[in-house]
Amino acid sequence: MIFITAKFRVKPEYADQWPQISAGFTNATRNEPGCLWFDWSRSLEDPNEYVLVEAFRDGEAGAAHVNSEHFKHAQQTLPQHLAETPRVINTSLDQDDWSLLGEMSVD
Repeated sequence: MIFITAKFRVKPEYADQWPQISAGFTNATRNEPGCLWFDWSRSLEDPNEYVLVEAFRDGEAGAAHVNSEHFKHAQQTLPQHLAETPRVINTSLDQDDWSLLGEMSVD
């Protein structure tokens, strides 16, 4: 799978509305056949920062994502709400789901 984590620093005046601002892009991406997950979280330390954790089945699904109309639309509409260029980590993993964190096993 392609595993991606990105940090989005949103302009303070848009921070509370970011889930609604990005909703169309989020929903369209989640409906892509190759999307495994696409989840936003808000930082506990910086209320203007959102962290996106996303995964795609394989490189083909990742390519379909970045070539989709909703991705192109997001490239045109989302940056105006951002304080800086998002930072990203993108890697390929030989798995297709989350692993269990055995060190904190729950009975």
